[in-house]
Amino acid sequence: MKNIEIPYVSQRGKRYRAFEILPGAISWSILLSPFVFSIFAPHLITYFIIGYLLLWFVKAVGLNVRSLQGFKMLDNQQKYPWPRMLEELQSGPVDQRGDEPSWHQSHVERLATGPVIVKPDDIFHALVVATYNESREILEPTILSILASEYDAKKMILVLAYEERGGAEVGEQAKALIAEYAPQFKHAMAVEHPKDMPGEVIGKGGNITFAGRELQKYLAEEGIKPLNVIVTTLDADNRPHKYYLPALSYLYVVCPDPIHVSFQPIPMFTNNIWDAPAPTRVIATGNTFWNVVLSMRPHMIRNFSSHAQSMQALIDTDFWSVRTIVEDGHQFWRTYFRYDGQHDVYPLYIPIYQDAVLSTTFLKTLKAQFVQLRRWAWGASDVAYVLEMGFFRKNKLPRFDLIAKFLRLLEGHISWATAPLILAFSAFVPLLFNPQDYAANQLPVIASRIQTVALLGIFVTLFLSLKLLPPKPARYKRHRTIFMVLQWVMLPVTTVAYNGFSGLYSQTRLMFGWYLGKFDVTEKVVVQDDKTKVSSI
Repeated sequence: MKNIEIPYVSQRGKRYRAFEILPGAISWSILLSPFVFSIFAPHLITYFIIGYLLLWFVKAVGLNVRSLQGFKMLDNQQKYPWPRMLEELQSGPVDQRGDEPSWHQSHVERLATGPVIVKPDDIFHALVVATYNESREILEPTILSILASEYDAKKMILVLAYEERGGAEVGEQAKALIAEYAPQFKHAMAVEHPKDMPGEVIGKGGNITFAGRELQKYLAEEGIKPLNVIVTTLDADNRPHKYYLPALSYLYVVCPDPIHVSFQPIPMFTNNIWDAPAPTRVIATGNTFWNVVLSMRPHMIRNFSSHAQSMQALIDTDFWSVRTIVEDGHQFWRTYFRYDGQHDVYPLYIPIYQDAVLSTTFLKTLKAQFVQLRRWAWGASDVAYVLEMGFFRKNKLPRFDLIAKFLRLLEGHISWATAPLILAFSAFVPLLFNPQDYAANQLPVIASRIQTVALLGIFVTLFLSLKLLPPKPARYKRHRTIFMVLQWVMLPVTTVAYNGFSGLYSQTRLMFGWYLGKFDVTEKVVVQDDKTKVSSI
């Protein structure tokens, strides 16, 4: 099997280190360029900033259009009769009843006459739930949401992957939950990931990989083919929609080459949205919107948070990486290189509900939010990995596809770190250096007008965000809904303070080799009906 692993720090030569420096170097160069050019070419930088603002204005319009399209798709697909449609794939052609999509009948007819790689009745779902020190109040609703699926629980395998470093109480809780709920599944097991495993960073990747190998042993003992098993990874607070499993099964069956595909549902951070403070509500809603927008651009989708793959693909990639804290997005690249570019991510327009960041105090919550975003932004470390694996290792990758994917990866992280800061402050830099220049004086005015028009799109965001809200808990009064509207005045601040700085922070650490070698688990807190908070074990 070809080596697809990230090199250890001691194995990274000068070339690899140069690649790690690249994202941060580009980001800092972009951020410093308004200052430099304001001195040496003030008119040039003025025109550049206006052009940049107009570019992002067009992007903002596009994002609003995509979000409307995405939410319409999401709304439609949650209404489809997925369990019945899946059954009809197995039983053959039927009369249309009017509540299924137009493309369903063609899939039924094709599978009735053509070769079928996996039949619906042969599918098993393995759900790997990773936990560190989350309380029962977090974990149990996740298990119950899985059992509430419109899918036969005797076709489900629950794997509760817990950490030895979480403490003895975590293990006792995991075993108690498995003992209570195992009879309802085909099989359920609690798997303890030993602490301080050689060659592993402290993170989720090592935990779910260890659990995945235990799952592989069980499947071999039962004689279940890995290609017939779809594995979904879930965090402790991830609660699948009731149609997630039948919809995933349907897509897997009709997929002509399921081994070379990952399946990405829509992460929606709404579980506790009423309980979270305004800054994290804005960020959580923004993250939900971004995932919906990405789902409408399949060439941009990468594995994120909860995602699914065939067990066979996981075996072929030796499961997830144990050397990085961003095992989800990195899994796309591992699979891409393992199969010489024969790998795609298919969007699944069914949500998996997750928590917004919430800790025991307001200040702890603000800090936890930044820690979560900087961990996500550590995906910039994949830039060096892709350059090394794609362009300096012998492979059969399609060149143009590789180049396009790499440029999207690089541009995405550069924009993450620079766009909020450039959009917020760059228009004032030429004026700082050239206070007597007419163009420099007019630039803030022009920028303000462009941004004002662009911000009109916030009404689209506001409208859709209110539609997304789950029912208001009885513990909150009616005025809480007003705050859900007023919170959007914080959007410019949260975008700069969290999105921009988290990206720049991670890329700067990567530049200097200050590696994030530990997965900082986001604390999960449950607010009860009396408004008391239940934290980790």
